[in-house]
Amino acid sequence: MNKLIIGICFDMGIEEGVVELHDDKGKIDKKLTISVHTFSDLTYTSPVVFLYLLKECYAHGTCKATNKFRILQQKVYHALENSPQPGPATFVVWCLYVLPIFGLHCEGFSHLIISALRRFLNLAPTLEDTSKAKVIAARLFLDIVGGLVDHDERIVVKILEVFDVKLADVDEALCQLNVQDDYKPDTAKTLVEDYIFKLIDSQSYMTAASLLEHFSIRQSGKSFLVKMMQNKQSRAAEKWATFMGKSMLCALVQEYVDQNMLKQAYETIKKNDLKQEFPDNIALTGSLLKKLAEKALWDLAEAKTHGDKQLLEYLVYLAMEAGYSEKVDELCERYSLEGFLNVKESEGSVLQSKYLHLDELAVENIIWVDEVDGLCAATSHIEGCKVVGLDCEWKPNYVKGSKPNKVSIMQIASDKTVFIFDLIKLFEDIPDILDNCLSRILQSPRILKLECIQRNSRWFVRTC
Repeated sequence: MNKLIIGICFDMGIEEGVVELHDDKGKIDKKLTISVHTFSDLTYTSPVVFLYLLKECYAHGTCKATNKFRILQQKVYHALENSPQPGPATFVVWCLYVLPIFGLHCEGFSHLIISALRRFLNLAPTLEDTSKAKVIAARLFLDIVGGLVDHDERIVVKILEVFDVKLADVDEALCQLNVQDDYKPDTAKTLVEDYIFKLIDSQSYMTAASLLEHFSIRQSGKSFLVKMMQNKQSRAAEKWATFMGKSMLCALVQEYVDQNMLKQAYETIKKNDLKQEFPDNIALTGSLLKKLAEKALWDLAEAKTHGDKQLLEYLVYLAMEAGYSEKVDELCERYSLEGFLNVKESEGSVLQSKYLHLDELAVENIIWVDEVDGLCAATSHIEGCKVVGLDCEWKPNYVKGSKPNKVSIMQIASDKTVFIFDLIKLFEDIPDILDNCLSRILQSPRILKLECIQRNSRWFVRTC
């Protein structure tokens, strides 16, 4: 008597079923051994079973999560070709209906099967199947909004997009479900707007903007834009302003300018052809150039001038102000800018008188420290003091929201001697020794360290 033994193993989306026919003596007839694919035929596979097998594939896979996702997405994509009933799109939307019961896997698997379906529909859409799926997807959206099905808001947007669910479809689903006795034609729009307002209240601005665009709802005004910008949601604000049109884009540019986000303002003007709406774009671009010059991004700043002579001359002045004489010469030569020679000479004389020369510090009680011997001597002297004064200097940064510059000068003074440490040079030459010396000074409990600060036009001394 023969008996059938089926062995199943999971390996990243492939279920190999080996069917072996044994005789009474336990010998295997090799000719009857077959191998099948897990998703080779979905004709009689329910969404729940399909998702369970998908979860098992994921759980037993040995790849990293990103690779698992990519491989499983490919497997699901091919599985949709194998007769899922009643059709690929309808099958997927029913999967989305039951996915919340899979807990932690819900969001990831939702992204996975939606992306696989999107690829599939791009190549082999079926009108009858997609039409049925759209009806079910509209009902799924209502159940999500009503709290009957739990899906992440980003999944909601993807469901609406991939199944192309519009307000008319939601309206039809409401009508069929008879969820309200006093049903009115605008009920769907009201329901969607209420859902979007809840998203706005929870500060899910990108999702709200996506839904407003998807359903072509234009009721929110400038206050919504301002709210997004105040909450630093510029990407959502730009997405929504682009959908709303030129007037809202102009308002967005103004918000960018008010918040000193000049690069974003410039890019928005350029991308949306708003030059006529902003004739003072030269001033805006000039502010952007100054911002780039402060970061020494000269090539990018030059590109932003687009060959405009007025902006190029302004860029030359910025380079002169920052002391980049080579960049000044380069720009003047490349764009044939004249009249800067005398300016550069006079600027050079100004710079000579602007900065303090090290020779001027060659006095007995003020010591400039920029090499290892001086650092060690200064450390030994300070360690013998009971009280020292401490102050630091660094290049100011006027760009809102940017990181402060590193400390460049540190001054430590005893009652008789002032040491001025060139931290930039010391860090470049002897970082380990500098770290050791400063640690000995700043962490020493025997040395009282004081600093002088100003508040409300009054000076105070405090310990460091």
